[in-house]
Amino acid sequence: MPRYSYKREAILNCLRSTKSHPSAEWVFAQLKPQIPDLSLGTVYRNLSQFKEQGVIMSVGVVNGLERFDANTMPHVHFVCEHCSSVIDLDNLDLPHEMLEMVQTETGVQISTCEINLRGTCKNCQVSGKNQELKN
Repeated sequence: MPRYSYKREAILNCLRSTKSHPSAEWVFAQLKPQIPDLSLGTVYRNLSQFKEQGVIMSVGVVNGLERFDANTMPHVHFVCEHCSSVIDLDNLDLPHEMLEMVQTETGVQISTCEINLRGTCKNCQVSGKNQELKN
């Protein structure tokens, strides 16, 4: 286990303090004013370690940047294809019956299930961004 580091703690606390599913660059921008000697490489290394340890999870790459979530409980994400926001859909249940059926029919053993839905968020629908991109 890595030794204690105030930078590591600050990175994890920053990630835990938001539901925006930030990128490493966003975390870096938030912390740089308080920690002037922080480097983007340090943020990347620590996020990678946290991910390997299961402390955080990756939501995947959105608009060219890997996005992270401090909530490691199984849940569904929605990714807006227009504004790149990532939204937790906590009210949706994961399809446990489907997972069991896949295991039974194929003989595989599923350890995790990640569902990312993509489309247009409410804000982009209201602002008409989804129409702008279609034209």
